[in-house]
Amino acid sequence: MINTTLCYIQQGKQCLMLHRVKKEHDLNHDKWIGIGGKFEDKESPEECLLREVQEETGLILTSYRYRGIVTFVSDLWPREYMHLFTADAFEGEMVSCDEGDLEWVDLDRIPNLPIWEGDQVFLRLLADEAPFFSLKLEYQGERLVAVAVNGNRQEWVSGSNVGEYLQKM
Repeated sequence: MINTTLCYIQQGKQCLMLHRVKKEHDLNHDKWIGIGGKFEDKESPEECLLREVQEETGLILTSYRYRGIVTFVSDLWPREYMHLFTADAFEGEMVSCDEGDLEWVDLDRIPNLPIWEGDQVFLRLLADEAPFFSLKLEYQGERLVAVAVNGNRQEWVSGSNVGEYLQKM
């Protein structure tokens, strides 16, 4: 089992995204994701968040919210608990990241980037200002097969309209 954090840092109508193109054998290779990483020994989710953001971007978060926990279940990778955050204020100067290219992306462009199918679900929950949530994403290989929001599980049909799908839950 792995514990990680992921943060979507917003500035106006843009979000800081990481295009994962620099690491070999990266399960996120060529995907666009938020900022985050694995817990170190004895870290809380907030401590991991602040450390990872500073390491990957050079920025120091001054305003952030803990939004949910995402459980990833896969037939290829270990189970992962990802602590999901958003942030809207920071200090410092951005630095280059050794894991990929950092870019401020217009919010309406993000769903059209190469992202994991399950990311579309939690990005929609974040955009809709859902209260703190528990999300379970089940993958077979790279294919999303089931989604559960706050314990309500449904099979996933590839290419589903995320908004319509969440309304059914």
